[in-house]
Amino acid sequence: MTVTVKFFASLREKVGMGSVQLSANAPLTVAQAWSQACNELPLPSHVLMAVNMEYVEPSTVLHDGDEVAFFPPVTGG
Repeated sequence: MTVTVKFFASLREKVGMGSVQLSANAPLTVAQAWSQACNELPLPSHVLMAVNMEYVEPSTVLHDGDEVAFFPPVTGG
């Protein structure tokens, strides 16, 4: 199974990359994808997550070819 993990805004700076491809022999959750991509860095509680451009929870199970995005909360004015 291969998934693409993308990081946006301040998270990109925090983890030091914009995206990474992950390969796994077993299904991963979104939280596990974060952990694997970020060398066990804890998942911040305020981070928003999306799979294939739909908001999800950390427990969402990923499928082959999914794109996972992590980004900080969006504020506006």
